[in-house]
Amino acid sequence: MHILIVGNVLKDVYLNLDNRTEHFEADKNQTEWLNLSFNASEHHFFNRESNLGGAAVTLEVLHKLGLEATVSDSDLTVTNEGLTSNQSAETYRYILISNGKPCYFVPSAHHPSHFQTPTDFYDYIFIDRSASIDKKTLNQINSYLDLSSNTKLILYLNNFQNSSLTNLIARADLIFCENLPDAPELSLIPAEKLVHLSEKSFSFLDISETISPQRVDILTHLSFYSIASATILGCFVLGKSVEESLKLAKINVEKSKLDTTLSLSQLESLAQELPHYSTNNLELVASNLVLKPKGILAADESGGSIHKKFDKLKIDDTYENRRDYRNIFFTTPNLQQYVNGVIMFDETARQIADDGQNFTEFLTSRRIIPGIKVDQGLEKFSNSEETYTKGLDGLENRLSEYYQMGLRFAKWRAAFEVRFGENGELLTPSDQAISENCHILAEYAKKCQDNNIVPIVEPELVYDGNYSINQSADITAKILDNLFIKLEEAHINLKACILKANMVIAGKQFSQPSTSEEVGIKTAEVLKNHVPAALAGVVFLSGGQTPEQATENLNAVLKNGPFPWPVTFSFARALQDPALYAWKGDNNNIEAAQKAFGLRLQANCNVLKNPN
Repeated sequence: MHILIVGNVLKDVYLNLDNRTEHFEADKNQTEWLNLSFNASEHHFFNRESNLGGAAVTLEVLHKLGLEATVSDSDLTVTNEGLTSNQSAETYRYILISNGKPCYFVPSAHHPSHFQTPTDFYDYIFIDRSASIDKKTLNQINSYLDLSSNTKLILYLNNFQNSSLTNLIARADLIFCENLPDAPELSLIPAEKLVHLSEKSFSFLDISETISPQRVDILTHLSFYSIASATILGCFVLGKSVEESLKLAKINVEKSKLDTTLSLSQLESLAQELPHYSTNNLELVASNLVLKPKGILAADESGGSIHKKFDKLKIDDTYENRRDYRNIFFTTPNLQQYVNGVIMFDETARQIADDGQNFTEFLTSRRIIPGIKVDQGLEKFSNSEETYTKGLDGLENRLSEYYQMGLRFAKWRAAFEVRFGENGELLTPSDQAISENCHILAEYAKKCQDNNIVPIVEPELVYDGNYSINQSADITAKILDNLFIKLEEAHINLKACILKANMVIAGKQFSQPSTSEEVGIKTAEVLKNHVPAALAGVVFLSGGQTPEQATENLNAVLKNGPFPWPVTFSFARALQDPALYAWKGDNNNIEAAQKAFGLRLQANCNVLKNPN
């Protein structure tokens, strides 16, 4: 990732006054002001240290995070000795400090920022807090963005007086907004694009970090905001969750000093020392995965499953076609308005999006939480035709790698087929199969939480059988009871765990198909009676239902709320099939496929907003 910073490199000169206070006067708000009618014989000061500020601070933070960054039209570089430049700063700021309280002398207007049109490709352009954009620079930036359509624009707004910055708002992928919660212009910006910064807190959507910086000879607000925004931006680019990004920014502003910020390894080390950091982080990720009115897209079909899909439509099962198929969904316009997270298959998480990022990074940059399927399919028990889900061997190593890749949640499926004997006795699922699969689910969940990944546990009652809705309810309840006993025995933090559940519905082969009203009543009844209230949330699988059927049944379930936990969807085929049939392996049909996909997303999200 290469970031181009547009802003001004400033010279901050710190003057530390002696500790006499008779020249300070307090106004009616008890704010102390310095009486400047003094001379050196009355009040002494000395030049504390001159630091490079403004865009230089942003550059240093991004480099400390391990990212490649450049200040436009500047020779400023970061070395082991610090920041160096052969150019003179065009703007000086003087900071007077007495008794730990800073007083600032800053120019009323900065020199216009320079923008040298790049000859190389940049992944991001960051309009820094220090930037002063005139019409010429605005036109240059817009022209570059027109030509480099894959470059993302990040904007820092500390006031709306600069009309040039206002003109860039519509193009921005992310906007840092300083102390402007009531600005009318902000109401026009989607909430998922806004990061609010103040000296008391950082917030994004409903996630917030309270800040307590020490300001005495350590940090001033001039560098405070630059460190905060650069840290959050850098963490987002690196694929870290919103919660972790805000946490690391908090640590950076609280622990940095005037002459240096912290490296990524230092930040992560300090974060791990915080009490309950991992637990709280997991709970926040889990809660954000089930935020309404959005769901989770399950795009995690294994190689065998996607081969069957493609074969049915005579689509060649090649690496390129699988990438193109996933790319349809992930690049659908405004996907972040409909899904909180996406579950991927291992191959998919490593494939490259159209803009050159891998899909994990691409989704993260759109504020969508990337997740991963970690089970390795079904295996028969040695003494029966029933199956268990394999994949526990080596799981810790895989989870560790996935976390480093930026994946923040995982999914594991256990499948239960229903069969009855000639006398109506239940043959499968057997007690052994239920117990063993639930034990495996608990082991998987424990390994996930130990590796800072949120587990989704999916005990699926397969929809293909010949069984009634009442039988479905009884078997689903039995499985859930066993599952939560096993999760409790494994000491799973349920606040950081999500259940992916089947709807309670008669099997496809049963003579009397279930109505949506029946599905809604029975599903709500089973979940309320057999799922602990402490759970982070419940998401439904579509399980072979048609797209319309899955949406109707989701609506019926929600009508039978309220529930003690959030309820949403995590559909695969019920979202993807219309797009697959529109695409048919021909990339000339991508727009039609995305439209079909978008309609299914809208239908399900509308149900979440207002069940009817």
